[in-house]
Amino acid sequence: MTYTNFTLETDADGFALLTWDMPGKSMNVFTMEVMDEIDAIVDQVVADAAVKGVVFASGKAAFSGGADLTMLKAMFSMIESERASDPEGATKRLFDAAGRMSWLWRKIETCGKPWVAAINGTCMGGATELAMACHARVASNAKSVKIALPEVKVGIFPGAGGTQRMPRLINTQDALQIMTTGQDLTPSRAKALGLINEVVEPDQLIPAAKALLKAGVDPVAPWDKKGFKAPGGTIWSPQGVQLFSAANAILRRETNMNYPGAHTILKCVYEGLQVPFDTALRIEQRYFTAILQTTEAYSMIRSLFVSMQELGKGARRPANIAPTKFTKVGIIGAGFMGAGIAYVTAKAGIPVVLIDRDQAAADKGKAHSEELVKAAIAKGRSTQEQGAQLLSLITATPDYGQLSDADLVIEAVFEDRGIKKVVTEAVEAVLPAGSIYASNTSTLPISGLAENSKRPDQFVGVHFFSPVDRMGLVEVILGEKTGEKAIAVALDYAAAIKKTPIVVNDTRGFYVNRCVFRYIDEAYDMLAEGIPAIMIENAAKFAGMPVGPLSLNDEVAIDLSYKIMKASINDLGEASVKKHHMALIDKMVNELGRLGRKNQKGFYDYPPKPAKKSLWPGLKDLYPQKKPEDVDFAELKQRLLVTIALEAARTVEEGIVTDPREADVGSILGFGFAPYTGGTLSYIDGMGVKTFVALCETLAGKYGEHFAPTPLLKDMAAKGDTFYKRFDPYAAKKAA
Repeated sequence: MTYTNFTLETDADGFALLTWDMPGKSMNVFTMEVMDEIDAIVDQVVADAAVKGVVFASGKAAFSGGADLTMLKAMFSMIESERASDPEGATKRLFDAAGRMSWLWRKIETCGKPWVAAINGTCMGGATELAMACHARVASNAKSVKIALPEVKVGIFPGAGGTQRMPRLINTQDALQIMTTGQDLTPSRAKALGLINEVVEPDQLIPAAKALLKAGVDPVAPWDKKGFKAPGGTIWSPQGVQLFSAANAILRRETNMNYPGAHTILKCVYEGLQVPFDTALRIEQRYFTAILQTTEAYSMIRSLFVSMQELGKGARRPANIAPTKFTKVGIIGAGFMGAGIAYVTAKAGIPVVLIDRDQAAADKGKAHSEELVKAAIAKGRSTQEQGAQLLSLITATPDYGQLSDADLVIEAVFEDRGIKKVVTEAVEAVLPAGSIYASNTSTLPISGLAENSKRPDQFVGVHFFSPVDRMGLVEVILGEKTGEKAIAVALDYAAAIKKTPIVVNDTRGFYVNRCVFRYIDEAYDMLAEGIPAIMIENAAKFAGMPVGPLSLNDEVAIDLSYKIMKASINDLGEASVKKHHMALIDKMVNELGRLGRKNQKGFYDYPPKPAKKSLWPGLKDLYPQKKPEDVDFAELKQRLLVTIALEAARTVEEGIVTDPREADVGSILGFGFAPYTGGTLSYIDGMGVKTFVALCETLAGKYGEHFAPTPLLKDMAAKGDTFYKRFDPYAAKKAA
């Protein structure tokens, strides 16, 4: 029998090699067709007496990335389309769909013949659950091998037997930590835990798997045998009671209970370990069905899985422009940002010319890459040879002439229009006619900077976030005259350096920084109201933000806030900045010299390590302080999220952001907007625009007009619209 996605070859010993190699795909993923074929293959193997065991392997560089986008989108489309008309029937159909993979893996596990998973490269989600359903597992020791159950990161949990097999294979505490964090495991770590039987050289993967079969692999899972006991002991043992008490507390501390999927992992393990295995799978299936219907799961999967992949694959790229293969990229400005951009470019295998005013400054920029390479080698993430190759791609120089054959030049100098003008003219004097010029400005409008260019159609903004080597977002900003080629090249570059791009139109602060500074501005208002700084910071964390607004301001630098305020006043007038905001930051910077982390004192104090930072005690002396019991903590959380989401809505109304996917993904990757919401616009859609507008009106009545809902929001509320309906990113495809 032949299959589209698999080949099955049986050797003289009766061991069948099942190779998964999906045509036209760079990585194997689970689709309905793949699962149908696995189902048929299990039947074929069971029926064939000549087959004594099966090795499940991949024909690609990775084992599998898990579920396919189309399958997940179809599942959520079913929830959306059927829930209103037939809620009970929709839930039943979702329950059956949610259990398909789980019971298919159970079919493998109980088929009576031993299966061994041969894991190479990435093994994620449902693929890890499949591997655990096999009777033994062998992994390659290649650095590319990563084994994980990362579902919690997109709002769900391992619902194809993951919550039941992992705590029966390894210690319960380790299993809970792995699943609730979604962490990657190396082959050696997986073996030490007991998840993997053997770790071998890449070329020995299949022979080692067959050797295991030859030595004898028990085709009955341990939990299907009488008297089985989980490695972590029983739930009601002293050890088990202590574990789950601590696990609940730790989860609450780490997530503030904003992630239903994470909490449900504990429920599944706790309940599942007390019952027979098939009953445990049914419990997991019920919980998985319930989680799939939560707003958090829907929003997180849409933004952090579907939209991120679509944007990463060039959803906004002009289709009529040929792809760019980069042979050289120039970076002007070897400071922290420019040096970081040079590093990620070289890491992508692209030659880089890193230019600064003199050789010493340029060399200092390259030294940043040298430090990052040393750190990567020390952590085992790179080798000496790989590090040397990366550094060889960076040429540090003050010579602009070396840009004469660059495909793209990125300016990353100070936020000063005069300096940027000089740089633009110097670069264009040597840059090839067809090459693209980009500015990494963080706030200055691109259209204004492009006035210094002789070819504004080839001028584009490419805004990176700090630190460049760790932040996954790139904001591509279109000036009034930016052409399609410039857009395409910027997006090709983002893809080459493995960053997720969003495309926005030109405005002061663009999209991300406009939202960030609204977050910080709200903290200034709260301080002026006398709300204790610790309550502001804690409210932000309880609301789901990774850091509080005062901590974030320290990171971006308080004197930068001062410069931005001064620039706004100069360009837009005194009314563009609240007087008490300017007074606070002027005092912090010019009177107290508190500039942020960069000089070890800002809203926080930064003592020498290993001591941790702490809020500056002098904050409480700046304004009369309210008693904590007089502050509505829940409302603080609302204010911090609403002010950001409202600013995001304004950017849509102004035509700055035109695709809701980019608003959502940009807000999460750019500054960590409460990921459980799915992003700024999903936060609004999730609660309902009508509810959001009412909340804005309440807050505006208490705290000022900056909370007033916009005309667009009022119109959407009246019509029962959502952002993903009004600004449907797939409308063009549907029309075609």
